[in-house]
Amino acid sequence: MTTILTSTPSIQSSTQSTRSAPQGDDTAAQISSITKKISDLTQQLKDIPNSSASAEDKKKQQDLIEAQIKMLQAQLAQLQRKQAEEAQQKQQQQEVKTTDETSATSQYQIDVYV
Repeated sequence: MTTILTSTPSIQSSTQSTRSAPQGDDTAAQISSITKKISDLTQQLKDIPNSSASAEDKKKQQDLIEAQIKMLQAQLAQLQRKQAEEAQQKQQQQEVKTTDETSATSQYQIDVYV
């Protein structure tokens, strides 16, 4: 029972910090942070069989960690979609800028005949 009590709060606190992450963080940093948390939780899953907890406690702990991983994976997918949309918007803005520069250049051309 002690094993669950000591590892469960750390899982919950990592989830809470993900939810309360400042919105000013850029998407790539958030993706990196969530990826690291998923990796840490996966390692905790691997360590469960080696703990001294009862089989029932191990199962509860495994279920809890798996739920945390699923939640983080959903957040990760959402951030990756956001990052892709931002990259697409940036590319479109760049294309519009290039088109505008080309239009402006051709607008001020003077044809000289000799």
